[in-house]
Amino acid sequence: MLRWRLLLGLLFIASLVGICWADIHARTPGLWLLPLALLLAGLAGGEMLRLMRSGNLRPVAWPIHAGNALMIAANYAPQAMGAGDPLGPFGWLMLAFAAGVILAFVGEMRRYSGPGRVTEQLSAAVLVQAYIGLMLSFMIQLRLLGGMAALVSLVIVVKMCDTGAYAVGRLIGRHKMTPLLSPGKTFEGLAGGLAFACFGSWLAFEHLFPLMFPGGASRAVPAWGWLAYGLLVGAAGVIGDLAESLLKRDVGQKNSSDWMPGFGGVLDILDSVLLAAPVAYLCWALELV
Repeated sequence: MLRWRLLLGLLFIASLVGICWADIHARTPGLWLLPLALLLAGLAGGEMLRLMRSGNLRPVAWPIHAGNALMIAANYAPQAMGAGDPLGPFGWLMLAFAAGVILAFVGEMRRYSGPGRVTEQLSAAVLVQAYIGLMLSFMIQLRLLGGMAALVSLVIVVKMCDTGAYAVGRLIGRHKMTPLLSPGKTFEGLAGGLAFACFGSWLAFEHLFPLMFPGGASRAVPAWGWLAYGLLVGAAGVIGDLAESLLKRDVGQKNSSDWMPGFGGVLDILDSVLLAAPVAYLCWALELV
């Protein structure tokens, strides 16, 4: 299991570095990330449907996948429209989300055969679109707003928080944070995770980004900026991790999928990043970093 985990981890890192390098040098920002985002939305949406089937919820699948794809594509509409765009990035995104909700209603109307669980199925369909399509869109908007540095900063801080929480929790964790929801998480691990998140934030803004953008493309960030960024984004990542645990516990599943040995599924990798993305976007939009 460890061998597969290391091998897949190296493949993920190499692939991500290659895509990021190509995207940085592309004429259209985010062009190379578009197919990756569509792939992740499709896989994560499928895993959410799998979890819901375990809980005896069966929303119509095609409106969910269509809605998620529309939201991912809508992030690039302002670039296609140019300076005359009347809606802006989030206007297109909200229209795409609304279209997904409408399609979910259409899907339920087409298969309606009598009173039953229509409201629950519709709620589940909207949840998947908000959780996957909308949250992934904040990652795309983060890249378009602050460049590749913004997206990389999100991933570094969140994954450093995950690593720190796991390591410190295993070493000195004694006080359970959420014994029913995630028995392995402790308050000591939380403190260690946030400390690692701040270290990752400092490392990124003070050392990594000046090397990545030697021409000055990365703005100087004061100490309080990277510290606040590490704490806020790291804490949001912890909530994201617990959010997926909540969904899995509710249907009695350990992983969102088992097709990646040692990792689980795509959702198990993305969970902490998804809910941290809006927080990271807000920090960059307010020029906290």
